Amino acid sequence: MEYTVGFDTFTLTLKSEDGLFSPRGTDRGTMAMLSCVALQPGEAVLDLGCGSGLVGLYAAMRCGAANVWLTDIDERAVSCAEENAGRNGIEGLHFCRGNAYEGVDRAGFDWILSNPPYQSDFSVAKTFIEKGFNRLKMGGRLVMVTKRLEWYRNKLISVFGGAHIDRVDGYYVFTAQKRSMRYAKKRDTVAFGNNNLHKESHCSLKR
Repeated sequence: MEYTVGFDTFTLTLKSEDGLFSPRGTDRGTMAMLSCVALQPGEAVLDLGCGSGLVGLYAAMRCGAANVWLTDIDERAVSCAEENAGRNGIEGLHFCRGNAYEGVDRAGFDWILSNPPYQSDFSVAKTFIEKGFNRLKMGGRLVMVTKRLEWYRNKLISVFGGAHIDRVDGYYVFTAQKRSMRYAKKRDTVAFGNNNLHKESHCSLKR
């Protein structure tokens, strides 16, 4: 299925297929996540679990394609993302295939963006969070979107020492910033943004 996604200054055309994430069009959770990130030109971004590539292509338009990596465990997903990059005339992206961060040949990311599977156990998300910590630069952010609250909040706080939470269109968007070179100690942890849990966030896609 081919579909278009409009943003403030550009439109992306994507094609997906059965067996890949969100084969019938734009995923609301992904759009919720994108509404809460403020990517800047030149920042390094990893689209973790890229599927058909919407997040990575969006990041390329904001940050420059040479600064964006896309990875997925599914070879078909990576191929689909590559095709979508070509469909939109975007060149210079870095495509990788592997489990979580396997195959990703750099660290020091400003952003790691992910819409992890949340209708299964938490093993994938656990790996994404724990290993993602060391793939971020100081001050870098891991952003995840899900419909599950407690486990993600507790896990992100245990690793990063804090997590900001936005409630957008029925989803939780978690942002955890790397503020130390080591995992947080229990006495260092604090929850950020709890006041956002009881109201809808109306983040705009316009920057």
